[in-house]
Amino acid sequence: MSDQNKSYAVVTGASKGIGKSIAFELAKKGFNLLLIARSADELAKLSREIATEHGVATDFMAIDLGEYNSPKKVADWIDEKKYRINTLVNNAGYGIWGQFKELDLQAQMEMCRLNMDTVVSLCHLLIPALSKEKQSYILNISSTAAYQAVPTLAIYSATKAFVLSFTRALRFELKNTSISVTCMSPGPVDTGFAHRAGLDAFSKMAEKFNMQPAEVAAIAVKGMLGRKSEIVPGLTNIVSVYANRFLPKSFIEKMAAGIYKV
Repeated sequence: MSDQNKSYAVVTGASKGIGKSIAFELAKKGFNLLLIARSADELAKLSREIATEHGVATDFMAIDLGEYNSPKKVADWIDEKKYRINTLVNNAGYGIWGQFKELDLQAQMEMCRLNMDTVVSLCHLLIPALSKEKQSYILNISSTAAYQAVPTLAIYSATKAFVLSFTRALRFELKNTSISVTCMSPGPVDTGFAHRAGLDAFSKMAEKFNMQPAEVAAIAVKGMLGRKSEIVPGLTNIVSVYANRFLPKSFIEKMAAGIYKV
């Protein structure tokens, strides 16, 4: 389903995990959706399911956002279809676990491109369209890993620190516009992140602390619509983030290294 006369929310990494749950949460609140991810089959199924269940307009684009110039292709697709947009959710991203010097450099650089470059590019390319709406939103997904260095997740945590810092600055720059900018930094979520990162051993321990994607999505959307600057879902995660402000960095990094040790 599609209707170019209505405003849409763009959600990246929408086919699974937090992105999929955010898409459902937005649809529950009446948002029309443009779903972006790699799998055309999964997106087509999700698009039909959301449209049927919530009666909103949907469309999708299957593309690997980690590839060079993909953000431009997304922006061009939106422009060519003459879609109005009032929300951008930058959710696509992943982590790679291991010793920095032993991990493949190209794989790490590809992760940097998706986790950072894509976020920056989509914000820059879509802000002009978002600015045309009476009220619009940008929601960037970071991680509690952004608040400290994490040995064996060195590049991932650094990319998420970038997202957090970038979002803070962007929010300030756009404070007198119609665009509200929010950053959400979840902790462990039951999304398969640990498995993809190569953290199978850690995933069993993380199950004790995992939040469910639907729970995180509800908190994210509520905070975004409430124009919050930063969201950390879950009491345990809030405590850990605040602890980073007062405890010595060397102590925090030693703890993190112990949790994610090779």
